[in-house]
Amino acid sequence: SSSESISVPMIPLGLKETKELDLLVPLKDFISEHYGEEGVLFEKEIKEFMELRQAMRTPSRNEAGLELLMEYYNQLYFLDSRFFPPTKTLGVFFHWYDSLTGVPSHQRALAFEKGSVLFNLGALHTQIGARQDRASLPGLNQAIDAFQKAAGAFNYLKENFSNAPSLDMSAASLTMLVRLMVAQVQECVFEKMTLLRAQNDFLARLQLAQEAARVEEVYSLVHQTMSQPHVKDYVPFSWTTMVQVKSEHFQALSHYFAAIALCDCPAPSDAELLEQEKAFLQFHVTMPEGPSLHVLLQDPEERRKLGKAHLKKAIMKHEEAMRIHGLCKILRKMDILQEVLSFAHKRSLSKYSEIDHEEDFFETGEAPDIHPKTQQKPEIKSPNFSQVKVTDLFHRLGPLSVFSAKNKWYPARRVHLMRGENGFGFTLRGDSPVLIAGVIPGGCAAEAGLKEGDYIISVNGKDCKWSKHAEVVQLLKSTGKEGVDIGVITLQGSECPKAVDKKAAVMSSGPGVLKSNKENSRKSLMNSKSASTLLVWSKKSKRSKKSTYSGVPFTAVGDNEAMY
Repeated sequence: SSSESISVPMIPLGLKETKELDLLVPLKDFISEHYGEEGVLFEKEIKEFMELRQAMRTPSRNEAGLELLMEYYNQLYFLDSRFFPPTKTLGVFFHWYDSLTGVPSHQRALAFEKGSVLFNLGALHTQIGARQDRASLPGLNQAIDAFQKAAGAFNYLKENFSNAPSLDMSAASLTMLVRLMVAQVQECVFEKMTLLRAQNDFLARLQLAQEAARVEEVYSLVHQTMSQPHVKDYVPFSWTTMVQVKSEHFQALSHYFAAIALCDCPAPSDAELLEQEKAFLQFHVTMPEGPSLHVLLQDPEERRKLGKAHLKKAIMKHEEAMRIHGLCKILRKMDILQEVLSFAHKRSLSKYSEIDHEEDFFETGEAPDIHPKTQQKPEIKSPNFSQVKVTDLFHRLGPLSVFSAKNKWYPARRVHLMRGENGFGFTLRGDSPVLIAGVIPGGCAAEAGLKEGDYIISVNGKDCKWSKHAEVVQLLKSTGKEGVDIGVITLQGSECPKAVDKKAAVMSSGPGVLKSNKENSRKSLMNSKSASTLLVWSKKSKRSKKSTYSGVPFTAVGDNEAMY
């Protein structure tokens, strides 16, 4: 029948909107102050970053749009490492609007930008899921995948952010969104089972009834979540109503398919009886009143009685779904939903009149509820950030292991070095950038003022921040009698190793301290001006160790230490 193949609409989310952001001056200033480079030389990179942000505001509803959001999200990792020191902010505000209410929020913390992009990644997946053609198997599988990935994005956001300034990113809202996505996956799984149900045998129909009961169960959970104090006044009435309608509708369907299994399928042969008994034992939440299963399954009249009880319950639930649907103006305008509900109701009524006998004197009993069971459990698929490779736009500033916002170094020094009889008198180690690992007392290097722990950033004016060990050695070896000019920097704190350990200890305790802010009340947080405490990106400390970002080099401190 045509109406059976009509898909019930799903709930997609709108994207969070954001204001334009001009980073040209703040980033140029930071490059001049922190990196000691000409900020104007990096205008091209800054503009490229701003263009990427501009494009990310309106992603297309497809794979390319998802990749664009991922690309921007991954670039934020580099922006964070390059321009956001732990102690101060850039002074720019990130403005984002609530996805459901449009209420604006702004913060200086880059975590708010990251979180909002993640939210939009989830929202875009919901839009892609909602527009699939679910009358076909490929469309259903794509919808399942999209809703599972949406659940994953919202779940990741909930686990890694706290104290969000906007309601759509609060823990309560995100819990509700994850559950809503899981319910929509479960609904697609039911549709998939309906589509694949080629055989109309007893067991297949019991399976469908249990599948529908599972959809009802998850939508009931969503409805409970939507009725909680922090979420109730925030979620659109049309959503809450739609979820409630679906919950009633799928409960009706579970009873309808139970009745069909009992009334339309022939009594089992002796060979089938054992298997059917086994399935029927786990079918109801409580055992139906009346004869034993053995008798029930083999007696057409007993099957008709129980089937009639299930249909009576189905009709009541269909009517309840239609009544709730009628309460919401927005849903009343949805002809598709109206058609699906009314089709299912009529189908149950016509089945009831078909099996109802005039001479029935027994009182139709109360059918027990059906035990929820699914053939395919929804998966919450976390975002796979490594699938979109990005290179650090600000690569020219040098390797992140040294040239980052959290490191400080003394102004670069130019040292003129002559080669003595025993070479230059230092040992070198690692690459990108090459480290002076030791200086021989009284040697040429010591006299020129080079120190252990200095990084070589240039040789004879050639930038060596990214140079490999062998390249630097080759440049040094190729110098003649006139000597060589070496540019070096010294990290602050590296002169005294104890100071570094102390700093590391302070930094590692940071997120732990901030995370306790989760317990603070929302109000005091809203009034607090300190951006860093408002939104805590607690995975930050773990993230940088991942090899997800193909462009992040780590200083190789190995056995390749050599004397020159």
